[in-house]
Amino acid sequence: MKTLLMLASLVMLTACGSGGPPPPDWKSDAADLIERYQKHALLGENTLAERYFQQAITATGGAGRVTETARLWLVRCATRRAMLIDDACAGYADLAGIEPNAADQAYYHFLTLRWEAIDAGLLPSQHRDLVRAPADKRPGIVGRIDDPLARLLDASLLVMRQEANAATLALAAETASAQGWRRPLLTYLKLQERQAEARGDLTGQARLARRIQLVEQSLLPSSTETVRPDDTPPQGGQRGNER
Repeated sequence: MKTLLMLASLVMLTACGSGGPPPPDWKSDAADLIERYQKHALLGENTLAERYFQQAITATGGAGRVTETARLWLVRCATRRAMLIDDACAGYADLAGIEPNAADQAYYHFLTLRWEAIDAGLLPSQHRDLVRAPADKRPGIVGRIDDPLARLLDASLLVMRQEANAATLALAAETASAQGWRRPLLTYLKLQERQAEARGDLTGQARLARRIQLVEQSLLPSSTETVRPDDTPPQGGQRGNER
């Protein structure tokens, strides 16, 4: 998840590993909490995901950090767009005008499909080739992206731009499956199922329907959203805000 986290954590974690003093609690807490948000959102565990996101917002907001809070909203938007949720990034946009940042704004335009307004050089490196390429070459570029979440995001944005093909859907589904990301996997399997139905592929349709059933069963409330040992809230300066 390093690509999407980069915008949020770049400023937060600059002191880590530098040999200097440790970062303040609000930085380390926010970085940890936004990663937990992404993990649970991609798993389809929405209650846990939103809990961690709100705690991350509390960490940066409690420090009065406008830019870092806006970046958390940007990461949330990117995560949701990677799951093919049509998020307009309004939370980021509401804060972005207060302390403008060119790289953040370029990423915002990338997420909201306004690619003609982007200086691609300001984007994270994984996304630059996609924006610069002609539309018919973009599906092939997605498969060359190493980071799974960046790959899934780019595939999803191509779907939203109506530039994706069957191979794009297959790649996105396989990426989500390999990582165990149930929420986007279910979405992409259903898209593939509709394609199989449209072309009269009964065998493929039946196979996809069985996979969809397995994922849906795993998302039942009785088997999700249980706090596991690794979900213990971070031990930092925001302990009083945890519930």
